[in-house]
Amino acid sequence: MSDKSTNTHHWGPGAASGVGSMPGGDAREAVKTVTGSLEALPYLPELPARGPGADMIGRTAGMLVELYAHVEPSGWRISDRPGRDTRRARAWMGEDLDALEEFTQGYQGALKVSAVGPWTLAASLELRGGEVVLSDPGACRDLTASLAEGCRAHLAEVRRRVPGAEVVLQLDEPSLTSVLRGSVRSASGYRTHAAVDRGVVEGALRTLVEAAGGPVVVHSCAPAVPFGLLRRAGVEGISFPLSLLTESEEEAIGEAVEGGTALLIGAVPGTDAPLSDPAGSVSGVRTLWRRLGLSPETLAESVVITPSCGLAGASPGYARAALAHCVQAARSLADNPE
Repeated sequence: MSDKSTNTHHWGPGAASGVGSMPGGDAREAVKTVTGSLEALPYLPELPARGPGADMIGRTAGMLVELYAHVEPSGWRISDRPGRDTRRARAWMGEDLDALEEFTQGYQGALKVSAVGPWTLAASLELRGGEVVLSDPGACRDLTASLAEGCRAHLAEVRRRVPGAEVVLQLDEPSLTSVLRGSVRSASGYRTHAAVDRGVVEGALRTLVEAAGGPVVVHSCAPAVPFGLLRRAGVEGISFPLSLLTESEEEAIGEAVEGGTALLIGAVPGTDAPLSDPAGSVSGVRTLWRRLGLSPETLAESVVITPSCGLAGASPGYARAALAHCVQAARSLADNPE
């Protein structure tokens, strides 16, 4: 497979980043660690250890426009009006943005923020009757529109606070494959919701890409990432763990790289583990490139190295070490692509 891509991404070659979450509950400490570790593609961390509203679903529910949610024993559920849970989610986001603004004074460059994508949100957020939004196509459309408006406002706020940033929106879509396959379980657990048409899935994602008004990355830590569908939706990058790749996906990955799509590859363990030498951590990435017949010169431009998933389950010391390791591993790809 030849490589025709000469695409250069907003973060430049040899970049490293994180996926989203960090351990602990101190926003200032988390942002200080992330911005101090990552020069090319820092991100606004999520701190789910703080509790409901800081988890990825609650955090994104707090961003919705004219849709509200509260916590039930079964999870987050649509509400008639904003209540305590919505206020708490928004207050924590405000704290996070204050910390981000503090530690990015004078920053120029790419900066990543996250929200749950429309399909994982639809598969997780419950309607008033207890069934998930995914069960109702009209509710899915309303949720997508609300999320698009919420993301637009959130990105505008980040750009206002960090005026030198090229803001990158990451949509977390771990349930995307289940939505496409029709394997999301109903509230009773006895049946599954019908697969959503691929064109409808793609259209909702494109709505978010258009609302972002800048680069969008989709992250999935589930097997069988739909690379082709995501590219057609207009995303700039696709984020996934290296360990979940199978041979059947390699052709789609090769086509994505040739088409100029960035790959954010999770190559470093997301929970406490011994870290080998950084070059060893990305040997699988080099091997993949050789198998695809792609030009080694494009490797550092096309790939960002990340942990395999969020770092919420790691110790604080390991989380710092993992980010530093990602930076060194990305540098080794740039210095020695073969």
